[in-house]
Parts: sequence; C-alpha cells; structure tokens
Amino acid sequence: MSFREAQGLAPMTDGARLRWWAVGDTARMPPVVMLHGGPGLPDYLGDVAKMVEDLAPVYRYDQRGTGQSPWQGRHTSSRHVSDLAELLDLWEAPTAVLIGHSYGTDLACRFCLTHPDRVAAMLLTAGPFVGDWRAGDRLERSRRMSALQQNRYRELDELRHRTEDQELEWLTLGWFTDHADPERGWHWAAKAARQRRPINYTMNSELGNERRSDPLDLHLDELSARLPPQIEILGSADDPRPLSALESLAVRLDVRLTRIDGAGHEPWLEQPDVVRAHVRRFVRESLQLGETPSERRRS
Repeated sequence: MSFREAQGLAPMTDGARLRWWAVGDTARMPPVVMLHGGPGLPDYLGDVAKMVEDLAPVYRYDQRGTGQSPWQGRHTSSRHVSDLAELLDLWEAPTAVLIGHSYGTDLACRFCLTHPDRVAAMLLTAGPFVGDWRAGDRLERSRRMSALQQNRYRELDELRHRTEDQELEWLTLGWFTDHADPERGWHWAAKAARQRRPINYTMNSELGNERRSDPLDLHLDELSARLPPQIEILGSADDPRPLSALESLAVRLDVRLTRIDGAGHEPWLEQPDVVRAHVRRFVRESLQLGETPSERRRS
C-alpha cells in the first residue's frame, strides 16, 4: 500500500525556515508528530514513522539549526516549543499525538507544559531522564568499552580539531554503547555517524546548559497536572541510561511505563516488532479517544 507524501519549508515568525515531511492523509486529525533527539542532530525517525503511517498522517521535521533547517542564533527551549506550535498552525492541526525520542521527549514535555490544549496524546521513548542518572550512564558506557576503546575515545575527545575520519571514529565510539548488542551497535553507530551530520554542537551545548540550569525535574508537578489523557513511557532495559530514572518518572507522573527487553537507546533497531506493536497500539488508542461512538465502531 502506498501513502501520499509531502514536504515543505515552514517559515517561522523570526525568519527561520524548517524542513518538514509528511506521509498519509493530512486531512485526518489529529496527526502524529515525531520529535527527534539530539539536541543538534537532524531527524532520524523515518523508520518509526513508517510503523504508523497507515493509521494517521505522520509529520517529521528537522529542528532549527539541524539538517535541512539551517539557522544561526541562540537556542532556547522556549523557541523550540514555539517552533512546534507554529508548525501545527501551518499544518492546520489544533492538536497532535506527540512521539518523542531522547531529547525529543524533553521537548514534548516542555511543549505540553506550555500548550497542554494542543497535545492529544504523548508517547515518550527513551526519556526524559530525571534525577541523578548521568553517573550511571557514564559507568555503564565505560563497562561496554574495552580499555583500548576508552583510551582512543578520550584521545579523540581531547583534540581541539578533528579530521573527518577522526570525527566519524569519535562518534562511532561514543554511540555504539547506546545499543544492547555491541557488534550490531558498532554498525548502527557508524551508519549514524555518517548520516546524522553535521552535528550542531552549539545547539547541543546551549540547550544542554539550559536543561541543567532549569531541569524538567523542577516542573514535574505542573507537568502532571497538564498531561493528556493518553501518555506512556517506553524504556529499554539495555539503554546505558538507567531505566530506574524512567521508573521514577513514571511513578512521579503516575503514568504507564513499558519496558522493552533486549534493546538499547534506539529500541526500534534491536526490537522492531516489539516497538511496532507498542507504537501502533498507542496511536490506535490515542485516536479512539477523540472519536465519537459511531466513528469508533467504523474503525
């Protein structure tokens, strides 16, 4: 079955232009909007979008300053939240089902804090991590690397300027530990190092500093009061970032946490069938919440 595809450049009120893609019948509401991670990477959630493209229209976009959305300026969470609101206006979508991954889960939550009336449902995959999770993440990554790999990573990390080959090697060393299977993880990390470029390190630094000075942890009570009826967290048992941080978040927000075994930070790579089943169930349930009884019977 084929689905209609569209793309465009969306003008923002401050002059930025964001590249977006859509697949499916965009007249159907609400759409699903994919929020990729990073921060500083271009969109990489095409494979996840394909899992639900027959259920609802699916939008993806390169966040400002990444991929095909070039932009120069200071990055703030509030500006990225405004970008998403403006995109929904352009797509004539009063509400959307948000599916965020990694940093995209933080963006989804901050959007929900600001625009709770525009969030029909929210699926948070591999994030957001709250509490003191970084020490556990560093320890697990070190455990997954050999002494030689650790030394080489530090050597490349300390270089003021890296050649293209050195950059690819450094990224691969830094990313292969995201996966449960080290051999396949190396392949996926090397592929991502080639494709998810260029990386906007300034964006990563500015948004990272802002999140450390104003962590989502400080807004969880407010977020809990503004959550949509349908929200779920997907957490991978073999993500180097500790699953316990997501378990704590699920308890704090009183939401469902689904654990995916045998997968790391990008679970659709290692457990595609499991992730597909969960994501499709979530989207189906989200769309049914907005249907009338007669519409639900027809679906």
